[in-house]
Amino acid sequence: MKDWLTDEEFDQLFKEKSEEINDQLEREVLIALIGDVNAGKSSTINRLMGAEVAQVGAKPGETQEIKKFVFREKIIFVDTPGLDDIYSEHSAETMKFYKEADVILFFLNAAGTVLSETELASLKKIAKVNKDIILVLNKIDAADDIPTLVNYIKQHTDFDYVVTPISSRTGENIGLLQKEVLDILESKKKDILMASNMADKSAVANRWILGAGASAATIGAVPIPGSDFVPLTALQVSLMLKLSTLYGKPISKDNAKELIIATIVGNIGKTVFRQIVKIIPGAGMVAGASVAGAMTIALGQAVKYAHENEIELTPKSLTPIYQRFLKRAKKKEK
Repeated sequence: MKDWLTDEEFDQLFKEKSEEINDQLEREVLIALIGDVNAGKSSTINRLMGAEVAQVGAKPGETQEIKKFVFREKIIFVDTPGLDDIYSEHSAETMKFYKEADVILFFLNAAGTVLSETELASLKKIAKVNKDIILVLNKIDAADDIPTLVNYIKQHTDFDYVVTPISSRTGENIGLLQKEVLDILESKKKDILMASNMADKSAVANRWILGAGASAATIGAVPIPGSDFVPLTALQVSLMLKLSTLYGKPISKDNAKELIIATIVGNIGKTVFRQIVKIIPGAGMVAGASVAGAMTIALGQAVKYAHENEIELTPKSLTPIYQRFLKRAKKKEK
């Protein structure tokens, strides 16, 4: 029964996961914005990123030229002309940005004429070159019966797009928009760079931790003793690296190894138990999945807590935090 990796195996695993993340960090992310001048595009992006990315306060009638905002070198926001100008001299250049964009945020005004004929025509034209579109229904703080507006938009766009009702003024539902943007970027393996530069890192961390916990449970349910150590360790190393990247606190290979040994592998009773119970059909799979998921979530929450509270990641500091989160996970299972 194999209960740990060799140094060479761990080093290779760490190298692979590090390269995957570094590759993401080197790739540009292009977000195209479309909507009327007063649709709240700039204020939404500033809310989303927690920084003054774009100027706020443009007035109708000002120049409608394409504006590029480069945020921290690799994240590019392209604010395109107003909808009325989509067929103007900028049309060809604008469509080029739509085609190349990783995500298109199509802004609608909840306090105005929602999804006008011009907006619908523009949406259909853009969708021919890129369907990664999120319909952002802004200014919901100035409108009534938002569910009805959302349903109206979905019905008139054949339920083809995600509709996110937000208020860039109050910040309502900005977290929902963040999730939808990251969902699309994750499918393109571009979410880590964007996430690490967004305002709400805690929500991103929780999303990653729960996702890793679910994956760990699936791995732990495989009824073959010893079969889950390599994929589980890979999952846990990847989670630690992603969280450290998210909070801008890189972790070394040796430190990652020490932390996993001190928490996951150091908890030898549970580790051995997870393997032995797999000999018992049925019950073994449930116990393996439950323990693997709980241990991975506890590790992720402990690393997140340490980063958010400026605690240095060492075996001595992380182990008691990990044990605390593991106890919480146990209570939830009962």
